[in-house]
Amino acid sequence: MLTVLILRNKFYFFTLCMLFCLSTAKAQDVLKVYIDTAFKNNIVLQQKNVSLEKAQYALKSAKGLFLPTVAFQGAYQTADGGRNIPLPLGDLMNPVYSTLNQITGSTNFPMLENQTINFLPKNFHDAKLRTTVPIINTDIIYNKRIAQQQLVLKEYEVQIYKRDLVKEIKTAYYNYLSALAAVDIYRSGLQLAKEGLRVNEKLLENGKGLPAYVLRSQSEVENANATLLDAEQKVTNARLYFNFLLNRDANDAIIADANDKSELVKVEGLLSGLIIASQREELKALGQVEGINKNVQKMNSQFAVPKLGAFLDVGTQSEGFHFNSNTRYYMVGLQLEIPIFSGSRNSNKQKESSLDLKNAELNSNLVAQQLSLSAKVSQNNLRSAYQTYQSSQKQFEAASTYLRLIDRGYLAGANSFVETIDARNQYTSSKILVNINFYKVLTAMANMERETASYLIN
Repeated sequence: MLTVLILRNKFYFFTLCMLFCLSTAKAQDVLKVYIDTAFKNNIVLQQKNVSLEKAQYALKSAKGLFLPTVAFQGAYQTADGGRNIPLPLGDLMNPVYSTLNQITGSTNFPMLENQTINFLPKNFHDAKLRTTVPIINTDIIYNKRIAQQQLVLKEYEVQIYKRDLVKEIKTAYYNYLSALAAVDIYRSGLQLAKEGLRVNEKLLENGKGLPAYVLRSQSEVENANATLLDAEQKVTNARLYFNFLLNRDANDAIIADANDKSELVKVEGLLSGLIIASQREELKALGQVEGINKNVQKMNSQFAVPKLGAFLDVGTQSEGFHFNSNTRYYMVGLQLEIPIFSGSRNSNKQKESSLDLKNAELNSNLVAQQLSLSAKVSQNNLRSAYQTYQSSQKQFEAASTYLRLIDRGYLAGANSFVETIDARNQYTSSKILVNINFYKVLTAMANMERETASYLIN
C-alpha cells in the first residue's frame, strides 16, 4: 500500500511538473505564434509574395525565349484594276499552229487567245505555320540572367519586410503589455486614493480631520479615475494596431504573457559584444542590384554582335481557295541582322548603364556603413534603456518605503495630508516609470534584434 502511495505521489508530481513546463513553454511561444500568424496573414507581406510570384513567371518567360515559336499566319487578298501586262500568245503562236495543222492535216494545235496578266492578286490566300528559332541572340541570354537576379532580389525583399514585421509586432505587443500594466497600476492608485478618502472621512467624523482634506481626497479620486480611463483607451488602441498587423478582427483578444522579465537575462550578453550578421538581406539585395546592372552593361556593350535566326514555313497558296499538291509549299530560311549605324544610341546606352553600375556600387557602400551605424546606435539605445530601467527600480523601492513611512506618520499625526498625497503620487509615478522603462528595454532589444538581423526567419 505504501509503495502504491509513493508511486501515485510521484505520478502527481511528474504531472504537475509537466503542466508547469508546458505552461512556461506556451508563455514563451506566445509571441512567436503571433509572428507566424502575421507571416501568413499580413496584407503587405501578401503583396510582397505576389510580386515574388510575378518574378517567378517573368523568369519562366525569359527561359521560354530560347524555345522555338510556332504561329499560324493567314492572309487573304483580292483586287481589280491596276497595271496589266499584255501577253500576245495568239499573235505569236497561231500562225505557227495553223501551219502545223495544215501540214499534219489535223487539229492537234488549237488556236490561242492573247492574254493579259494583272499585277494585283485576285481572290488570293496564303495560310502557313511559321516556326522561328533564335540561333545567335545575346539579348535573350542576358535577359534570362537578369530575370534570375530579379527573382532573388524579390526573395530578399520578402525577407527584409519579414524582419521589419517582426520588429513591429514585438514593439506593438510590448506597447500592449505596457498599457495593460499601466491600467493595473492606475487601478491600484485609484484604490489608494479611495482609501485616503475613506480615512479622511473617518477622521472628520471623529473630529480629527478637516473638510478640506476630504475635498482634496475626492479630487484625487476623480483624477485617478480619469487617468485610469485614459489608460484603458490606450489599451484599446494598442490592441487595434496589433490586430491590424496580424490582419485579424480589431476586437480579437490578445494573450498577455506578463512573464517577460526572463528576457532581461539576455541584455548583458547583448551589451557585452555587437554581433552583426555578415550577410544582411539588405546587402544581398544591393549585391543583386549590382549584378543586374553589370548584366545590363554587358548586354548593351554587345550591340554589335549579329543576330541570327532560322524559320520554317509550311502552308498553302492559291487563288480561289484551292488546296492540292500544287498549292502546298514549304520554305526554310535564315535571318541575319547586323547593326551598322544607329545615331550613337547604342554607345550612349552603354555609357548610361556604366553609370548605373557605379551608382549601385556607391549605394552598396553607403548602406553597409548605415547598417553598421544603426546596429551600434541600437546597442547604445539598449544600454541607455537598461540603465534607466535599473535606476527607475531603485526609485520605486525608495518611493514604496517613503509611502509606508508617510502613511504611518499621517495616521500618527506626525505628517500632513499633503505629504501623503505627494508620497502616493511618487509611488504611482515611480511604479508607472518602472513599467514603461521595462518595456522600453524589451522594445530596444527588438530594435537591436532587427538592426543585427539576429532573428531566425524560416
